[in-house]
Parts: sequence; structure tokens; C-alpha cells
Amino acid sequence: MAGQVERVTYHDEETGFAVLRVGAGRGGGTLTVTGRVPAVSAGEWLAAEGRWVVDRDHGRQFRADSILCSPPTSAEGIERYLGSGLVKGVGPACARRLVAAFGARVLEILDKYSSRLEEVDGIGPSRRKAIKAAWTEQKAVREIMLFLHANGVGTARATRIFKTYGESSIKTVRADPYRLARDITGIGFKTADAIASRLGIAADSPSRARAGIAHALSVAAASGHCGYPADGLAGEAEALLGVGRGMVEESLAGMVAAGDLVEDHGLVYLPQLLRAESRLATGLRALAAGAPPYPAIDPAAALEWVEKKTGVRLAPGQSDAFRMAVSSRAVVITGGPGVGKTTVMRAILMALRAKKVAPLLAAPTGRAAKRLSEATGLPATTLHRLLEARPGGTFGRGSSRPLECDVLVVDEVSMLDVPLFARVVDALPPGAALILVGDADQLPSVGPGAAMAGIIASGALPVARLGEVFRQAAESAIVTNAHRINSGGLPTDGEDFYCLFREGAEAVSRTLLEVVCRRIPKKLGLDPMEDIQVLAPMNRGPLGVRALNTLLQDALNPLRPEDASVERFGWQFRPRDKVLQTSNDYEKEVFNGDIGRVRSIDPGAGEVVVDFAGREVPYALGELDTLVPAYAITIHKSQGSEFPAVVIPLSTGHYPMLQRNLLYTGLTRARSFAVLIAEQRALRRAVTNNPASTRHSALEARLAGGPFHGAI
Repeated sequence: MAGQVERVTYHDEETGFAVLRVGAGRGGGTLTVTGRVPAVSAGEWLAAEGRWVVDRDHGRQFRADSILCSPPTSAEGIERYLGSGLVKGVGPACARRLVAAFGARVLEILDKYSSRLEEVDGIGPSRRKAIKAAWTEQKAVREIMLFLHANGVGTARATRIFKTYGESSIKTVRADPYRLARDITGIGFKTADAIASRLGIAADSPSRARAGIAHALSVAAASGHCGYPADGLAGEAEALLGVGRGMVEESLAGMVAAGDLVEDHGLVYLPQLLRAESRLATGLRALAAGAPPYPAIDPAAALEWVEKKTGVRLAPGQSDAFRMAVSSRAVVITGGPGVGKTTVMRAILMALRAKKVAPLLAAPTGRAAKRLSEATGLPATTLHRLLEARPGGTFGRGSSRPLECDVLVVDEVSMLDVPLFARVVDALPPGAALILVGDADQLPSVGPGAAMAGIIASGALPVARLGEVFRQAAESAIVTNAHRINSGGLPTDGEDFYCLFREGAEAVSRTLLEVVCRRIPKKLGLDPMEDIQVLAPMNRGPLGVRALNTLLQDALNPLRPEDASVERFGWQFRPRDKVLQTSNDYEKEVFNGDIGRVRSIDPGAGEVVVDFAGREVPYALGELDTLVPAYAITIHKSQGSEFPAVVIPLSTGHYPMLQRNLLYTGLTRARSFAVLIAEQRALRRAVTNNPASTRHSALEARLAGGPFHGAI
């Protein structure tokens, strides 16, 4: 059958499945066609092969085995085609004016004579260029969709492929399909491998083996490892590729010989991770060997002066931290909640500024930087902004253009992975000092390495451990329970903390909805969308982040009749949604872990606008794979943040993630109120399970090496 597409009722870009209303022609009305097609827009001409069926719910329809769409040729079809949202910046009114001006030649004008668009009212030079660019992009993206679909994979990430490779996208992917897994967010090795297979790359091809080994090492890095033992890496690659161990080991040896991978300290590294780990160790050892850059400071006299000025007497542990900081070029200050890290930071900065020392303050996330600024009364920024992160993952600040300061204070250091930490140390000016502040008992960084733990264990830098919980903090059940959990004890209820025991995932989720939507708002007057954050141990399962987000989105932000929404990458995005950025986007200046609110959705223009701390950031629909709902987030993603109220579900279904530092980290994200909704076995498991870190890294060994004679 054939006809013009009148309306796209439904289209899943990942699977290609579509429900279309197609004109029957000659006054025959419209009929329903279902089937798979990589890309389709209203106005296109459709040719389909298949059979007529009678669906029990939807009646008579044409179930297509194959669908072929082509651009329309009639003026009416072209108007509907261009006005369907196909081209960003061209809505129904603009499409009507274009067709009125050029008739059925509009598509030819767009292709070959786009300067003539300025003949149309309302289109000037800048808008003309934008329309031409959008037209060119959509054509290229649709070609990529057709290519991917023909090779058996979903097409939802075609836009991101085009943005990465441009007009040479298909040529690039044909030459090396495994680049997709390395370069494109959301495309894994299996997808790239499926394309490679269809393109004729054999299962025992050396290029496939190399790609599998590189992927296995990248997966290890994503799991927190800087390097990986060769035998373990070979085993992972063997399982992934389904080929013999001999071939994997031969390919691994070849990659090391060629410099694609590097063996060092008994581990196999991606070269960039080895460089980062080595640079970080070298830089920190140089700092430890150097003298502080400050004018002569008598620690005892400086401490007495600060205490007199502030009227606050520091505890013995805080006094030791103060003396270390003003006497050393690099120092680590660590401790849990309520032990006075903020007080000692303020004292140190007061003493240094009195000596005309110029400080810079930074933290890994926007929320942590805001807290640091509020705590010290000084400006603070995120590390990415401090280092002037640029599109492509480069940084404006480094050894050739260092920061402008005498001392850099970095808070929430446990969050820093090795590559970012190395960038920070690289960017220090010659002679500048470094003060590192954080909680060593929290979860390690999401990225590779456990840098803070390695630094402390190596003994390379002086470390001040604050352990005394102060009286005011000790009145908080959040603080006392955090320390109790960290010592292996079970939490107890208090004014600002409650533990509700429930058995079974259904009972836990039902109680969670009640607590978030009604009980906390009624008790404290908090806004469930703005002030209450659900933190879960993992993504999957009935009490994982995915399931909880679906539950909470429907409860807190139901779709209204007037709302425009879009479905992409397994989520329905709605206006007012709370969303989380899941990767660093240097072009948008939005980073992994940033939380924002959806301000507007324009399906016709193909755009979703998200507000991040007062800054509105546009996302094309193909870029929504980096956003997920944030009504519930993982405890890992919450690091560096603090929320007025936190609700944590714990279930035996979370078993792989039930460990002490995870629960401790989640609880310490609560500023004023926390609720734990737990199965008793799950809580006991989390409190008693305190495994040693199994992250593979040689940072500690590099830091603990012999005397350092270099300079920084």
C-alpha cells in the first residue's frame, strides 16, 4: 500500500517501531499503518509491504513488514513535512510562507539556493543560516539513521553520531565501527560489534580483539580502576569476545608493544590514565618536598590571634590542623560530619589572608562549591570552571597557564578522580600551596582511582584527622548516627532522623511515597520537588533509581493536559521535571551530577530547556541521553551535594551495594532531616559490611617512593 503520512502517532527512535496515520487518497480518509522505520515525518510519501489485520483494541490496520519513506513532491505535502518539526526553526507558519513563496521547489531551494530564503518575510541572514544548517543536519542524521537501521541497531543516537563525526559519519563508522563505543555516549561495545559483524568484520579479526581489550579496560576504568592486572584483563576480554585466550593474550601483547596500552607497576593502563596517575604522584611529591610560600608565620602566635579575633577556641585536633596548614606547602584535613572542618578552614584562611596570601577555593560540584562559599564567606567555584573546562575535554588552565593564587583550597576531595586531581595539581602556580579537605570515609570517586585514600595511606603529605564531634553537632541524630554507622553500629531514632522498618520491596516503596509526598512536607513544610531527595544504592530493581523515578514522577509531577512532553531513551520528559546530568558536557558547561529543572519542551523545534541554578541550557532531543529524572538518584551521584531532607530505601534487593561507606555517604548528604526506610536484614548487612577498597591503582606506591628531587 502507499500514501502520504498525515500524522506520526508514535515513533520509537531506538527500535524504529511506528504507528502512522496515512492518507488513503481520493477522499478515502486515513488508515493506520504499523511497522518499523528509522525516521518518518508527516508529509512524507510512504510505500509499505505487509498485510491487513484487525487489532482487538484498535481495529483494522496495515501491519507492515517493510516501510520506505521518501520526501513529498506536492506543495501540500511539503508544507506538512517542513512544519512537522523536522527542521529546527521552521514551524507551521514558516513552512506555509516558504511554500507560498517557492511552491513545490522549496526542498530544492533549501538544498541548492538557500540564499533565496531571505526573500521570505521574517527570514533575515542569521535565520536563513540557522535554517540551512538545521536542514543539512537533519538530512545527515536521517542518513545515519538509515545506515544504523540497515545494520540492525537502534537509531536514537544518530544526532550524537553526527555531532561527533559530522558529514563523514557513515564513512568513519564503516572504516572503524568500534569507534562508536569509544566516542559516543550510550553506545556500548555490543552495539558497535553488531555493526562490525554486519559490515563483514570477522569474529576472530585482530581489530575486533584489540577493540574488545580496549573496551574491557575502559569498563575497568569506569568501575574505578586506574589500571588492571594483565591476567584479569585478558579474562574479561576473552569472555566479552568469545574467542580463545591465546588470541587475546597475543593481541594484548601487540597493543602494549605498539604503545596503545602500557604495563607499569604490575598493571595494564590506558596511556592517558597512566600519565594522569604519574603526573599526580610527581606533583604531590614535589609539593610535599617544598617549603610553604607564605611570609614567616609563627603558628602559635597566629592561632592565638585568630582565636582572639573570632572568640572561638579551637579544639586540640583543630589546632593541630591549623598548625599543619600554615607550616606546610600541602596538607590533608579529613574528618566526618560535626568535627569542625569548616571552623578550622575559616581559621586557616583568616590567618593567611592577614598575611596578604591570595586564596582560591573550589569543589568538585556546584552544590559543594556553594556550601564552601557560604561556610567561609569567600567566593568558591567548581573545579571545572576554575580550570576553564572547554569543549572536547581540554582545559584553559594548566602548567603553561597556571591559576593565579598563593594557595588553593579544595573541598570534598574524596570525590576527585585521578585525572581531575592531576589537572588540579598541574594548574598550581610555581610555589603555591594546596589545602585538601574532605571525608576519607565516604565513597571513593565515581571516576578512576581512590586518590584521597591513596594519599593518606602513602604518608606522602601531612594529614590532620579531626575526630571530636562538637556539642552542637552531637545534638543532631544525623551526625551521631553517621558516626555510629561508621563504627559498625546500628542507627537510632532522634529529632532529625527516623528509621522505618518495612519488609518487602512493595512495602518499602509504598512507605517511601507516603514519606516523600505527605509526611515530611506536613511535618517540616518542605517542598518534595525542591527540598527532599531520595537516594538509592543502585539503579536496577524494584527499589532502584529507575523504578523509583517512574513512581515519584507520576506522584509529584503528573502530566497535565496542557503539557508538551517527549519520550526519549526510555524516559518521558515533562515540564517541571527534576533532572540529572550524567556526563560532562564542556560545550554546555554542565557536568556529571548537576541537577536542574525542565523549564520548557518544544517537540516541534526538537528542544528541551533545562534550568541549572538559574542558567537555562537547551538540549536537542538527540542529546537527552545525558539526562535522567532526578526524583531519585544513586548515592554515588549524590556525592558533594547536600539536601535539606534525604530519604534512603534499603532492601535485600540492593545486596551487591549494601556496604558501610555507601550508607554513611548517603546519610551525610542530609542537612536537616533524614529518613531510612529499610528491611532489617538489609540495614544490618549495610552496617556490618565494610570491604577494603579493591580499586587497582599504583598511586600509593608512587607517592611512597624514594626521596623526591624534582621541582614544581
